[in-house]
Amino acid sequence: MVIKHAQGETVLDAPPRKVLVLDVNALDIMDALGAEPVGVPGSHLPGYLSKYNSDSYLKAGTLFEPDYEAINAAEPDLVVVGGRSRAKFGDLSEIAPTVDLTANTEPYTDGIKQNITLLGEIFGKKDRAAEMIATLDAKLDALKSPARKAGTALILVTNAGKVGAYGPGSRVGWLHKEVGFATVEESIDDRFDGGDVVSFEYILEKDPDWLFVIDRDAGVGNAGHNARATLDNDLIARTRAAKNGHIVYLDPQAAYIASAGYTSVSKLIDEVQDAVSKQ
Repeated sequence: MVIKHAQGETVLDAPPRKVLVLDVNALDIMDALGAEPVGVPGSHLPGYLSKYNSDSYLKAGTLFEPDYEAINAAEPDLVVVGGRSRAKFGDLSEIAPTVDLTANTEPYTDGIKQNITLLGEIFGKKDRAAEMIATLDAKLDALKSPARKAGTALILVTNAGKVGAYGPGSRVGWLHKEVGFATVEESIDDRFDGGDVVSFEYILEKDPDWLFVIDRDAGVGNAGHNARATLDNDLIARTRAAKNGHIVYLDPQAAYIASAGYTSVSKLIDEVQDAVSKQ
């Protein structure tokens, strides 16, 4: 099998039996496919993937830093990296066949579907992969009509009491580019995990119909700050979004940690669909 991925091509002589995953998005997709890894990241797994915290799964490192000794000792048939771990692709390729499943962001959900298809082929789960893609497409299509009638939206990310904005090119920018929520501004800088820093005055000035909020602290397990407290002030209360009950706090782990997984994106679509269906 020749696997084309974000950093080239990797050849497998046989279907892999021992797979180590260092990317939470790939683990999310594998879990939904019913494909069982032997090794997983040892930290920052979303709650819906908590079963992989069990000692029955080798902890192959963090989302950023592989445990090379453990991986080498496991003698895997395949190692999967992505987003946060992709910089280690070269080093890991010297130990075992490695693929980089960093999702293509143009368009974002197409990259997710490509990874579903690819992992379905690798693990002999093509039928299940097709079902997952059909379900994801149906959810996205169902959200488009209400989203395009909903008015403007601003995606915020809170981090240690600070607020940033995510735009159409961000990890959840598909809410604008693919689903159809109108953005309040096209020039939002999407290079930073904490978003393009904005003030409460800016948010009130743009006065969006909807605010979609990602609590980064909750996503990465940092205590001491939370999005609701950060946005609990008079300026936010004066926005149309607040007055109409249109502030949606997205699942922080799905939106921040595993933003390119099947289950994570399905969760986010369901949350937004539930909110706009009540308007």
